[in-house]
Amino acid sequence: MAGHFRGTLPPASKSFPSLPQFSGFMKPCRFEGEVHHLEVRGTIPPELDGTFYRVMPDPQFPPFVDNDPWFNGDGSISAFRFHNGNVNFQQKYVRTEKFIREREAQRALGGKYRNKYTDAVEFKIRTTANTNIFYFNKVLLAIKEDAPPYALDPVTLETIGLCDFDGQLPSLTFTAHPKVDPITKELVAFGYEARGDGTPDVCYYTISPDGKFTEVVWIVAPVVGLIHDFAVTENWVLFPIIPQICDIDRLKQGGEHWQWDPKVPVYLGVLPRRGAKGSDVKWFRAPNAFPGHSTNAYETPDGKVIFDLPLTDKNVFFWWPDAEGNAPDPESIKAEYVRFTIDPKATDLELPTPEVILQSDMEFPRIDDRVAMTRHRHSFFDMMDPKLGTDFGVIAPVLGGGHPLYNSLGHLDHETGKLEVYFPGPTHMVQEPVFVPRSTDAPEGDGFLVVLVSNYATMSSELHIVDTQDFSSAKAIVLLNLRLRAGLHGNWVDAKEFAAE
Repeated sequence: MAGHFRGTLPPASKSFPSLPQFSGFMKPCRFEGEVHHLEVRGTIPPELDGTFYRVMPDPQFPPFVDNDPWFNGDGSISAFRFHNGNVNFQQKYVRTEKFIREREAQRALGGKYRNKYTDAVEFKIRTTANTNIFYFNKVLLAIKEDAPPYALDPVTLETIGLCDFDGQLPSLTFTAHPKVDPITKELVAFGYEARGDGTPDVCYYTISPDGKFTEVVWIVAPVVGLIHDFAVTENWVLFPIIPQICDIDRLKQGGEHWQWDPKVPVYLGVLPRRGAKGSDVKWFRAPNAFPGHSTNAYETPDGKVIFDLPLTDKNVFFWWPDAEGNAPDPESIKAEYVRFTIDPKATDLELPTPEVILQSDMEFPRIDDRVAMTRHRHSFFDMMDPKLGTDFGVIAPVLGGGHPLYNSLGHLDHETGKLEVYFPGPTHMVQEPVFVPRSTDAPEGDGFLVVLVSNYATMSSELHIVDTQDFSSAKAIVLLNLRLRAGLHGNWVDAKEFAAE
């Protein structure tokens, strides 16, 4: 594919910069390969039969831009395959256009995070596919929300190619957090900046289990802000806008894609899930804050919508400050777990103050996906509680930086208010957990958490398997004996899914 250089490139560096996001545990791994029969401490529950996929940003070449953020790296997919008490491991990069062309050039060609005007060459599709890995309609979708997904073979991890759903994808972008309806098996998704960088257009769509688009609705957001995650109920779709704002003129001048705006409220778009027009959306408002990843949303018998998520009163993406350069101290950033109650038919578009359901600093919430879009009783998430006994003296010299830190997992029973905590150890930090039901007919929340854990004492990664019936200790610890840097999102695919093909 012909491209053109956009300016004089500095000489290609052969080493990564001495910055926290490229140092210690965060030093790029750049590993592809397989390891079979990983070492296991304890016993893998026999019910675990399937694959845990996750993705991490992992640059194959040192960047040529200054202070490149850690999540601007190339998408690298991990697959942990569970069967008969054994775990096998695979690791492979997504072969995006950027990855292939940089490998041919033997150097970095992509510039700043989501700013094509800083690239060395012109890309047809500019993405790193590094934010989520999602199984749908017999393929894995490697997704970053600035472009269509890349399709991968779920067995080999080989890249099949860019996925535009047989030409049906109406938008230029695709969310990193699509939702599957557990009843209809529809994929509910959207794209923001859907007509290109700096555009306020949002395109919402529903995809049938066999890949046909059945709903397409174009709406216009009140600001060009970050819509990283969203929520879906039986009858409604919710779009929370983070007040990180994109300005196309700033991009053209070589600036950052996002800039925090403390004067912009949190907007929450509420759209009918089926049969809607763009004019049907309502944009509710809440005071300036940073809404985190969505736990779930559901409807009450009286027609209200309940929406649970972490909420932070500061700019979580502190490396993208406001126009005056103001940014919070990272150690001061803490999220509360909140619940919004929304009347979709209200004419007053000011959202009521949310209920705080947990004050512990938490993020990356997950539920039992079998109850998605309906009332959930259980949620699981990462937590940071320094009182648990983390040995920061050991961790700090090899920590690296630029990514969130959580030292434990939480399990909240939303009916009783009981919080259970799993602490993996004093030299450990956890990444996003996934929940696996004990069986297809097990009660909600009865199963296992699978979570990748960074062990800073051994400088290696581990998988911890926690039984939700005994949250105090791990049922098994799988030793990778390799270091995987901080990742973003992942999902479990049961072996029955592959057997059904």
